[in-house]
Order: sequence, then C-alpha cells, then structure tokens
Amino acid sequence: MPDQKNGEDILFEESVEEDIPEEPASWIVTFSDMMTLLLAFFVLLFAMSETQMDDFAQLMASLKQAIGKQEVPEAGTREGLSMLDIESDSKPHAIDELGAMVKKELNDFESQAEEFIIANKLSGQVQVEQDGRGAVITISDLILFPSGAAEVLSDAHGILLNIKDLLTQFDYHVKVEGHTDNIPINTAIFPSNWELSANRASKIVRFFIENGVSPDRLSAEGFAEYRPIGDNLTPEGRAKNRRVEIVYQRADVETSIKKKLVKEADVPNIPDQNPPTM
Repeated sequence: MPDQKNGEDILFEESVEEDIPEEPASWIVTFSDMMTLLLAFFVLLFAMSETQMDDFAQLMASLKQAIGKQEVPEAGTREGLSMLDIESDSKPHAIDELGAMVKKELNDFESQAEEFIIANKLSGQVQVEQDGRGAVITISDLILFPSGAAEVLSDAHGILLNIKDLLTQFDYHVKVEGHTDNIPINTAIFPSNWELSANRASKIVRFFIENGVSPDRLSAEGFAEYRPIGDNLTPEGRAKNRRVEIVYQRADVETSIKKKLVKEADVPNIPDQNPPTM
C-alpha cells in the first residue's frame, strides 16, 4: 500500500508540470525595439552636431577674414576636436577681437568729436569722453537753452548741425540725456526738474530728426538732478550739472558689429534641436 501512494504522488506531480505552459521570451522583442530606437536617436543627435559645427566654423572663418587672424579648422573636418574644443579655443579670441572693433569705432567717434570741438573753439562748453556707456558728448545748457526753458537757442543751431553731421557718419543708435542741477523748478510747463530735463532731451532729438537723422536711431531720457557730475553746493558744480549728453552707446555698437559679422558669414539659421511636440 505505501508503494501505491508514492506512485500516485509521482503521477500527480507529473500532471501538474504538464499543465504549466511554456511562455515565449517576448521580452527579447521589446528589448530589440528599444535598442533600435536608441540607435536611431543617437544617429540623429550626431548628425545635428555635425551640422552645427559646420555652421560654427563658417562663422569663425568670417571673423578671421574680418580681423586677419584666427586659425579655424576646415568645415566638415573634426581632426580629433570636439565642438566643445573648438568653442573653448576660439571664444576668448573672438571676444577679444570684437572688443577691439568696438573700441576702434568709439575711438574714431571721439577723435572726430574732438576735432569739431577744437575747430569751433568750444572746449569750455562742449566735451567728449568715453565711459561705461560709450562715447559721450557733453554740452552745457548755457549754449543750448534759456534758463529754466527748453526751447533751443538759435545760436545753438550751428553747433547741433555739426554734431548731426558727425552722427550721420556712424550708423548706430544715439541716446540724448537731459540733466539739471538740484535747484527746484515749479512752473505750469515744468512742475519739476524731471519735466525740464526730459523736455530738453526731447527738443534736441526733435532737432536732429528735423535735420535728417533717422528717428529709429534716436531716444531721449531725462534724469533731473540725479546724475550729477559736479558739486551742487557750488555755482560751478551746478553749472556743470546743467547739461545735455549725447551718448554713442557701446552696447549698440557691439550688437551692430555682431550682426554685421553674422551677415557677412552668411550662416544659415540652425534648426531648432527640440522637435515640436505633437
């Protein structure tokens, strides 16, 4: 009897094993699909990287031609250099050369302005210098406006016309700033120095526009007494603070030179790397 029981157990175990179906290795199909997609993705990234490096090399070649320096690897060759290698090696040189080009433009403007000041014997009333904003022509209000008013004096027309001729030689944006001393003003037209300074700057801009300067190159700002260059406690200091400044802006010169270099390089727009979401 014990032997019969053991035989039944064996038959039962065999029947259980036979009832369990064998599952196919379906994960292999999914895994192979994933690997195929990853391969296609990395091939796409590599192709886009090659396109960008060619465009970058074209841009740097144009900069080299404009400056007369800068060795640039031929477009389409890697020679063991990655995109990061090219950028890290050329970027400091490009920035230095761009800075030199901007400096030259500002120096040329300053030199011509100084020649105009000397030729017209205006050294005591008109100055030109460079600061963080760019090249700045500073004109005393005494030769531009009556006291407490914003109408341009007829005697100032000749000076402003000469400055206008200077501006037309340099095709960049110009900002006109009005400044006052700290003596309060309170009239029907000018309730405060804010209105006086802004109106004076606007009148100079209007004069330039009426005499041929393109309006999209000009802007006007008034700063009242809050940008002093002299001591408001003395008559001499207050006289220095009452002024108009014509600013040939460094930032605009830099932006314009960058655009010019890109245009000369004729670099096509690089397609967006991020595909549109469906």
